[in-house]
Amino acid sequence: MKYVLLLLGLVAIVKASDVVVNAASSLATRLRVPKMIIALTIMAFGTCIPELAISFQSIRVGNGAMALANVIGSCIVNVFLIIGLAALVRPIRIQKVTIRKELPILLIITAALMILVMDKLYLSQYLGSALNRDDGIILLMIFGIFVVYIINVVRKNRDYSAPDIIKYTTFKSILYLVLAITVITVASDVVVDNAVLIASDLGISEKIITLVVIVIGTSLPEMVMTVTSARKNEFELAVGNIIGTNIFNIGVVLGLPIAVFGKLKIVEFNLIDLIFLLLSSIIFFQFSKSDRKITRIEGVAMLLIFALYYVYAILY
Repeated sequence: MKYVLLLLGLVAIVKASDVVVNAASSLATRLRVPKMIIALTIMAFGTCIPELAISFQSIRVGNGAMALANVIGSCIVNVFLIIGLAALVRPIRIQKVTIRKELPILLIITAALMILVMDKLYLSQYLGSALNRDDGIILLMIFGIFVVYIINVVRKNRDYSAPDIIKYTTFKSILYLVLAITVITVASDVVVDNAVLIASDLGISEKIITLVVIVIGTSLPEMVMTVTSARKNEFELAVGNIIGTNIFNIGVVLGLPIAVFGKLKIVEFNLIDLIFLLLSSIIFFQFSKSDRKITRIEGVAMLLIFALYYVYAILY
């Protein structure tokens, strides 16, 4: 039954992700809003729901390591694995505005998290070994910059129009988005829960379960939606989904529960984890900047970096 539920969960995620892409594209066109904005907000927040639930629950019960691992691991997976896979399916074209504005915001919030964690790691005798409420508020404030940017873009694009064929009405687009994201969230839980049970039955270690099952499992919605978007030439949705998801992950998924509960202990993390975290945003930016396209070769490079990090994380 565990294997059946795992398979059904994966099928549900794939089908629902296809609906999300079509509904998001239709909604953006109907509302005269750039698709990138829909991807950065509705799609990104929707796919962050599993991570947000895990972070709140883990920090509430004092297991901050899972929350931090979930966010750092998800950000690395989203760029190196998911964008890498999407680029293999089809080279990803990047808009000029994304290079000038959205990717720099991602770089800023990623660097801020790295600095906050490094302070606690290497100055723990002075600052303590936990992220506190002030750190959470800093992350939320940087996320606020992203929100202000989104509001300004929507205001400036009120007369925006797109030549796309509109598949759904506004009501149906919103309804299908809500239903599909709900299905994806529930199906992701089913996939992760049953994968953990199967891994335990097979005698796989907890560390591997966390890295492979929890982190990659909760990233399944982003993975399927991004690859689906790339396959359909919806590059704004593909790129916006990942940028928005990583910004939400750091600013809200991590920042909000820390601000609410006031403390997150840092354990089992070192400089290498943080370097790969920052590297994910830097490489995403640099590859996008070169010819405003992420090529198949660059996709392969991303996948190799992802494999390198996971080999390191599992062995050490």
